[in-house]
Amino acid sequence: MDVPVQAPQSEAPWKKMSEEELEKQYSPSRWVVRRGAEGALKTYSEMGKEATKRARATRRTLLNVPYGDGEGEKLDIYFPEAGSEALPLLVFLHGGYWQSGSKDESAFMVDPVTAQGVAVVIVAYDIAPKGSLGQMVDQVTRSVAFLQQRYPRSQGIYLCGHSAGAHLAAMMLLVNWTERGVTCNLKGFFLLSGVYDLEPLVHTSKNAPLLLTPEDVQRTSPQRLLEAAPRQPADPACRVLVIVGQHDSPEFLRQSREFYQTLCRGGWRTSFEELQDVDHFEIVWKLTQKDYVLNQLILKTIFQDGL
Repeated sequence: MDVPVQAPQSEAPWKKMSEEELEKQYSPSRWVVRRGAEGALKTYSEMGKEATKRARATRRTLLNVPYGDGEGEKLDIYFPEAGSEALPLLVFLHGGYWQSGSKDESAFMVDPVTAQGVAVVIVAYDIAPKGSLGQMVDQVTRSVAFLQQRYPRSQGIYLCGHSAGAHLAAMMLLVNWTERGVTCNLKGFFLLSGVYDLEPLVHTSKNAPLLLTPEDVQRTSPQRLLEAAPRQPADPACRVLVIVGQHDSPEFLRQSREFYQTLCRGGWRTSFEELQDVDHFEIVWKLTQKDYVLNQLILKTIFQDGL
């Protein structure tokens, strides 16, 4: 989907919202169109747990692989039946506003994607209040560097993040991998219903466990960092797909569109997709379905139309 590339607005629309409206805009469960808020959250959680249980029972796995020394610095790897170190790696970062969620209930796409020859990695990171946002960014960075070092012959690393996980994945666009001692073969990003400018969250209840300061916002907002210092992709072929659900809130839709436009101005190979008739939670749990349009989009991107 093409979205007109516009110059950044002088004042973001959220600044004109009441405290109550801003809270609503950044509360995804209040925008679901089926099941109600509690029902949507319950379905999302149950689908994730069931998908993970099934994946661990039916796929070859390496579970709780340490990528660092911290207790929470672990990742799970799910392999296709035909094992090879030359497989593409799809790395998933769960959502939960950096304060909930777990790798142990996030293997939504494992069955459909591994069936097509892609290894799936689910990364854990220390959520708030134990971990700060800066620590989470560092953990994800180290997990990606670890995978590059462990699987140097892979067909490439693809990052897929949902909500808070999309923010963490987007921060990887800004990493100096040379400083991390690796030449990272990042081939693609799938950013699902993310938040890329964190300033609005400072004025909501979501900030209570995060304790974000204005300095934190500036350091950890990929939207602001790319606007301030546009960064050319290390690999011009690397694709960034910015994806959002039709029934996400207007603010989530705006954030995704504006981040896409910022990437366009920076010369990234990017595209924008508004998935029809899904909300903030359905966009992820439907990844359990083989024929789901997002699974097909992910696989098509990984195999470059070669399926």
